[in-house]
Amino acid sequence: MKKVRWGILSTAKIGVEKVIPAMQKGKFSEVVAIASRSAEKARATASQLNIPRWHGSYSALLADPDVDAVYNPLPNDQHVPWSIKALEAGKHVLCEKPIALAAAEARQLVEFGKRKPELKLMEAFMYRHHPQWQKAKELVDSRQIGRLRAIQTFFSFYNDDPANIRHDPALGGGGLMDIGCYPISLSRWIFATEPRRVLGLVEYDPSFHVDRLASAILDFGVGHATFTCSMQVAPFQQVNIVGTAGRIELSDVPFNAPNHRPCVVRLQKGEQVSQLQMEICDQYTIQGDLFSQAILNNTPVPTPIEDAVRNMEVIEAIVASGRSGHWEQVPAQ
Repeated sequence: MKKVRWGILSTAKIGVEKVIPAMQKGKFSEVVAIASRSAEKARATASQLNIPRWHGSYSALLADPDVDAVYNPLPNDQHVPWSIKALEAGKHVLCEKPIALAAAEARQLVEFGKRKPELKLMEAFMYRHHPQWQKAKELVDSRQIGRLRAIQTFFSFYNDDPANIRHDPALGGGGLMDIGCYPISLSRWIFATEPRRVLGLVEYDPSFHVDRLASAILDFGVGHATFTCSMQVAPFQQVNIVGTAGRIELSDVPFNAPNHRPCVVRLQKGEQVSQLQMEICDQYTIQGDLFSQAILNNTPVPTPIEDAVRNMEVIEAIVASGRSGHWEQVPAQ
């Protein structure tokens, strides 16, 4: 069975701890190379993860003829520049979220991608591929909870380390960029439309100057989505999707789903609650294989890259609303 040969841009923690080990278990994915700005670090990480080749620069990896596709988990400010360089080198690109520092920058990547229609390009929102989220989407679309009216999300963790890149505004730090992008993404996906306007309340850390607590209302016309995200409160993840006839709850770490035990989706209709148990899986393995299959079969990727621009537009509108204290319009499609 043919596999796509992957190269990893950097030894970022998410790649080393989550994505690479998961992709190495894929049916259609093979990790063949990794790069770092430090040759020694690249060599050590390659040895640690049993990756055949290592490169002492990102450019060297992009020049590797045995690499078909690149996974880009670099800091947020490097997502667009290195994704464009990878496309220029003839590599397919799976880039971590958020896709860019701004919607305008994201559009630059989309436009460049159009010049290379033979190459696949996608933002790495891994949660969408997990069976629990596929089941939630199926239940909503089949009207198992009636007409969708509201989505409520909470996503938080605690980190006050000054050295963490999430606290550097120049690198695209802040809670909205790091985790607020998830409730925005899921709400747009589940509602299957774009919000018309948003209202945001954003609190900034006085030392780091990045948002540490943010809440927002997204008005979809047919219903509302609300969320709170924070980098400085106790770790917690929960999503409630509510319709006119029922409710779906995802509270078993819905975004960072465990890969060693089943996840459960709760469906409530009246007083009846069903526990829908999902199979044990790794959402990063699924993501890598779906992207690889799109390459092998020359079919569309699961999530069009234009979706990443829409998400950035909503983030920007929430930031603007937090500053103005008023509802802000989201650009029409």
